[in-house]
Amino acid sequence: MALKLADGCDSEEPVIEAMRGGDCYAFSEFVRRQNQWVRTVIYGVLGRAEPVDDVAQQVWTTVWQAIGELRDARRWRPWVYRLARNAAIDAARDVTRRRRQTQMLVAEPPHRGSPARVDDEAIRDEEHGEVLNAIQALPALYREPFVLRHVNGWSYREIADVMDMPVDSVETRLVRARRFLRESLKSRLG
Repeated sequence: MALKLADGCDSEEPVIEAMRGGDCYAFSEFVRRQNQWVRTVIYGVLGRAEPVDDVAQQVWTTVWQAIGELRDARRWRPWVYRLARNAAIDAARDVTRRRRQTQMLVAEPPHRGSPARVDDEAIRDEEHGEVLNAIQALPALYREPFVLRHVNGWSYREIADVMDMPVDSVETRLVRARRFLRESLKSRLG
């Protein structure tokens, strides 16, 4: 079956229908187009980059296996969002459970970064690292919408739709996230 796939989330309904019919090509194109925002959802929940690849792979496996459960092809984005968010939450629980089960005999020293360098690139790298650390330190409640807005460039409406909350709540969470970041970065960067 030859399916012409157009970029953009508005044209995904025919792709969803093709996926329901077992079209692997449609699925691979869907993953290609939607993978980046799914990964940022996962990162937004976990606050760490290391497990994102594994969790994303798990999410896409679930999408392929459960596509028949999606009742309304127009609501694919909130459905995939919930799958990604739930998989990330499960992954975070697994990590926490493993940490509790394993007694650390030697404490790992805190990461201090590379030795101080004088050039501008080193200063930018350090500042970039501090910003990433500050984002990672945000509570997930604020980090998720922040990442969707400022990494993916989603509108408040799009975030509200996938997070199933009023736009006002999204706006409030983003304001608080920015406030936390500003305070954190003042103390970190001076």
